Amino acid sequence: ANLLLSRCLLKMVKENIVGPEEILSFCCRGLQGSTSPPRAWKPGEQEEVPKAMASPLPAHNPTEVQMSQLVLPCHTNHRGELSIGQLLKWIDTAACLSAERHAGCPCVTASMDDIYFEHTISVGQVVNIKAKVNRAFNSSMEVGVQVSYEDLCSGKHCSICKAYATFVAQGAPGSKVKLKPLTPQTEEEKIEHSIAAERHRMRLVHKDTLKDLLTRSPRETELETRNGSVAVPAEKTRVESVELVLPPHANHQGNTFGGQIMAWMENVATIAASRLCHAHPTLRAIEMFHFRGPSQVGDRLVLKAIVNNAFKNSMEVGVCAEAYGQEMSGSRRHINSAFMTFVVLDQEGRPRTLPMVAPEPGDGERRYREASARKKIRLDRKYVVSCKQTEVPLSVPWDQSNKVYLSYNNVSALKTLVAKTNWTLAREKEKVRMYTLEEDKFLSFRIEMSVHIAASRAFLLLSDLRRRQEWDSHYASAEIVQQVDDDDMIYHVVSQTLSCENKPQDFVILASRRKPCSKGYPSLPPTSLCLPVVLRHSPGSLFLRDPYVVAFRSVTLPTHPASASFTRGETLCSGFCIWPEAEETSKVAYYNQATPGYLNYVTTNVAGLSSNFCATFEACEKFLLKNKEDLIVRL
Repeated sequence: ANLLLSRCLLKMVKENIVGPEEILSFCCRGLQGSTSPPRAWKPGEQEEVPKAMASPLPAHNPTEVQMSQLVLPCHTNHRGELSIGQLLKWIDTAACLSAERHAGCPCVTASMDDIYFEHTISVGQVVNIKAKVNRAFNSSMEVGVQVSYEDLCSGKHCSICKAYATFVAQGAPGSKVKLKPLTPQTEEEKIEHSIAAERHRMRLVHKDTLKDLLTRSPRETELETRNGSVAVPAEKTRVESVELVLPPHANHQGNTFGGQIMAWMENVATIAASRLCHAHPTLRAIEMFHFRGPSQVGDRLVLKAIVNNAFKNSMEVGVCAEAYGQEMSGSRRHINSAFMTFVVLDQEGRPRTLPMVAPEPGDGERRYREASARKKIRLDRKYVVSCKQTEVPLSVPWDQSNKVYLSYNNVSALKTLVAKTNWTLAREKEKVRMYTLEEDKFLSFRIEMSVHIAASRAFLLLSDLRRRQEWDSHYASAEIVQQVDDDDMIYHVVSQTLSCENKPQDFVILASRRKPCSKGYPSLPPTSLCLPVVLRHSPGSLFLRDPYVVAFRSVTLPTHPASASFTRGETLCSGFCIWPEAEETSKVAYYNQATPGYLNYVTTNVAGLSSNFCATFEACEKFLLKNKEDLIVRL
């Protein structure tokens, strides 16, 4: 019967009664229990696709990858909680798949930013991971990963962590892959896309921040004292383990999965932490780290861990991964180093007090000091960079150790405001347009106009606050009190505006300026770098190219405390964004997230009871046009 059926089907194909694809479809249905023969289709007739089999609508971001994993006993520790090492493997896998979807070629993990684990996950719960490319540069890209858990019985969902990973595309040997740019669609994607450039900048200076802090710290190691606590020699916490890289540990190129290496590192770090506290620790955070090189199938990975420092309720464990080939052949290759923060929880889930650590002389004391410095930097990053804008105090104390993160927060806050899509046109007077944005506790405004000046020249003129009094009648003076670097300066500004105390206001302002990040973008003519029509109709739109940015926010300096002669004012988020429209024409926009002391002035202008905003911006245009030629001569 099967032979007869095969001959009949073959004859139908030869006589063009049915096509090969219909035969294949018939065979597939036959495997599922259907024995209906294929019917001949009339010319132009199409088969109706069942609704259950219809293709879903494409996601906004084509690089988005979703992964759901049921936590089984084999994934958990002795407490029935998901092992962080296993979670890191899933995070890395999802992020890698997203990166390769965009690149169209194999990708490897280059680095991972700080990860803070907010909750533990129990056996039987579901881990949901969503990864998508935030921005593509030349040959690298940033992938954002969101992790949450789902309780199938109660239906509860809870956030676990958020991670940013950098992946590098790998082409054929000797060739370099140039990634195509990514165009964000949703407001969230536009914000992540814009701030990714600032995170990229922060990663590059991460090591310099630590070195700078250690240079200014005392060389002597001061050991903490705790009542009734005996210091444990750090050497007793040392762990060394070896792993053989097998095919299941590697990707399709034969390189070891970054997530697998992180899982092995987490394992030895947990053992080291347990040797200090004689309990089962919980991993709370992993500091930003970079992969220095690949390892392949057949490599032996040596993993070393030691407790660097133990604070009152937490400890830092340093982990190192080295690779070598066959026994006794060549030197070991440094693959990765990471620093992990552990706590020990009591029955109520509160952190316990930990024993002290006595570092070894020499390298041990160096690691002890570096751990203290990293803790300070970690706190700065967590509470300045990771917080929502509404959670950051208006004036954050500025010092050398947190300068990178305050600068990041300054620029990213302005870029987040720019990317908002629900701006409303409030007033329009000749060339000046004013928009407002009502959101949560804040009223923000935006003023924009086109100016006949190159964007780069407008950027240089507007980024110097010392010249603002030439066009802004609210400024009495502005002086540089500290030049942080070429792109960040701190000014002391005195305003003409009197406060309710009948005293002039003064401000201590961090000014951060950024040129457009051109990496990952195609060569576009100047007129295509910004879309003026889109800007007028959708003022929150983010363009294909970054704008020039000048961001302002208040900080506090010990050298410039509040004075009795002034009323100290504060600004949370303000600044300029400048987009090139043509070779000698720019779109200049000023943003301000109004603080309570400034609110009455804003609402008066929005309601049309005052034209100060428009007059000030017209004066800004005259200032730019008057000085652009002088600027050319000076340059």
